[in-house]
Amino acid sequence: MTFDGDRSRDDAELLRLQKCSTEPIRTIGRIQSHGILFGVDEVTGVVVVASENAEHWLGRDLREAESSVLTWAIGHGVAVDPVRAEFEGQTYDVIPHRGTSPLLLELEPVIPDLDYVRTGVVSAIQRLAGITDPDELRQRAAREIKAVTGFDRVMCYHFHDDGHGQVVADEREPEMESYFGLHFPASDIPAQARELYIEKRSRVIASTDDPGLAIHTLLPEAEPVDLGTTELRAVSPHHLEFMRNMGQASTVSFGLIIDDRLVGMFTCAHRSPRRVPVLLRRAIEVMASQVASQLAAADQIRRLRRQLEARERRISIIAPLYGRADVGTVLMSGERTVLDIVPADGALLRLADAVHTVGVVPPADKLFAVIDELGAGRFLWEALPLERPELAVEVPGVTGLLVVPLGGEGDALVFVRSEVSRSIDWLGDQRPENRDSPLSPRRSFSAWRESVTGRSLPWGEHAQDAFDLGEEIRAAMVARTQAELAELALRDALTGLHNRRFLDDRLEDLLRGSDKPVSLVFLDLDDFKLVNDTHGHEMGDGVLAAIGKRLSGVARTSDAVVRLGGDEFVIVCVDAGAEEAAAIAGRALAAITHPIVVRGIEITVNGSAGVVAAERGMAPAQLLDAADAAMYRAKRGGGGRVSA
Repeated sequence: MTFDGDRSRDDAELLRLQKCSTEPIRTIGRIQSHGILFGVDEVTGVVVVASENAEHWLGRDLREAESSVLTWAIGHGVAVDPVRAEFEGQTYDVIPHRGTSPLLLELEPVIPDLDYVRTGVVSAIQRLAGITDPDELRQRAAREIKAVTGFDRVMCYHFHDDGHGQVVADEREPEMESYFGLHFPASDIPAQARELYIEKRSRVIASTDDPGLAIHTLLPEAEPVDLGTTELRAVSPHHLEFMRNMGQASTVSFGLIIDDRLVGMFTCAHRSPRRVPVLLRRAIEVMASQVASQLAAADQIRRLRRQLEARERRISIIAPLYGRADVGTVLMSGERTVLDIVPADGALLRLADAVHTVGVVPPADKLFAVIDELGAGRFLWEALPLERPELAVEVPGVTGLLVVPLGGEGDALVFVRSEVSRSIDWLGDQRPENRDSPLSPRRSFSAWRESVTGRSLPWGEHAQDAFDLGEEIRAAMVARTQAELAELALRDALTGLHNRRFLDDRLEDLLRGSDKPVSLVFLDLDDFKLVNDTHGHEMGDGVLAAIGKRLSGVARTSDAVVRLGGDEFVIVCVDAGAEEAAAIAGRALAAITHPIVVRGIEITVNGSAGVVAAERGMAPAQLLDAADAAMYRAKRGGGGRVSA
């Protein structure tokens, strides 16, 4: 989902994103003041980095603190599983970060009143486990997190593909303004801040009024300390101003990660400073991971179900293409059309210079001229008047365009959509007047409604439906071509009847694999050479083609009419004995004798026929020879007759 607003506003948003991307949030050089940070040389145990509230430890070995737990944490501890230790007369949760150089060690003071609140997370996870509806899951999870943490507000964000976000759950105190459903720009949570949630699943900001503590170091100045994975990392001044403008004195956020992508987060906000102990954060991180897994499973089920339904709709339309049905009629004029696959105002199909349409569409020549001007490589537009206004005027009413190439030169299936005006509710007025400067955060976050024009409905998943449909149309066309080629290999080019190759295969199948009686009619034209000699071979071919049609007319639907070559024909009579086959042969000879007009000249021919019923164990060649012999007996008897 993307939105086009005022161009200057879009430029300002791009500027904010660029500025955010260069802000040194990982190497900010300060921590929040409620804890202590050490950087320890793992070889010597000497403190080489310390926050200013513990700078007296610089150059000293932390083992001098005489805390066995602290010493163990330096050697073996991991951040995901903090340990508790006494240090300088106070109890701390100790969080070691393995893999950092120097080893970063954080100490957060214990919050006695919240020490066992985390146990409530287990039952919350159990209550959430059976929820399959994504909207209900997000809302219920936000409610559970609010109950456990005691924050004034807990929101769940969802990040759209273009980077902007939306509040999809909002549990708050009754007197607080609702943010549910509101959208916010990507710069509110910029890319590098989102990337940190992949490494570290939660982020605490204990107080927006906290000036923080400087970090002192014995390391060379060229080596800034990377605080990206730490709990205590200080906050960007820009973000602190953002929070204060929003009325937030403290927050804690938990990332929703699916396939190593941040797809959303839970953000807890409070109107006064509030801190969540690390063990409770770890428990909620587990809850957030479970919620993410459930969301991923629900989305996968939804996608699979949708794919199956879409495939069934495509099959119902595509299936007739594998026969002899006209492609344009099937796709654009049937009981179901391509618009049942891809909702649109209209569609155009161009195949081999023939154009078919359905729904409301512009003139085909103008539309394809615009498509040619748009150029190759891009197939989807949702805001043609905004992106290419000089071309949009050529096809008034077309705002969305989806082009599906079909392989041939210029062959394509094109869907068109008209403009749809929409209202978008934003978290705060997005206009420049709501900022002190383009780089400043918004002053107000009350809901602000924007009317979006110049766009069609987004194609979304329907775009993939269209491209899948194109693939299946191409596959059907290839299969049709192959089937036609295979059929041609079994057909006589002049008469359109089956040929000798087909006859051999058909007799082989009937004589070996069927219990039904089979008889053969072998028919030869009498003195046909005289027609060719008198009128020429082209006239003779015209006579043969006419005879082929007459023989097809007298044969039963279960019979097969074959041209062996020259002026010889065979009728394979299935489920017929010699007597019934003789009757068919008689009708065939009678049909032949009627005058045939070719190029204004009337020509009359006669024929002779031999009939043989297949006997058990007879081979195809034997049956054909026997029928041929019977036909010659008819000729020797004077022709124009049937012989058995």
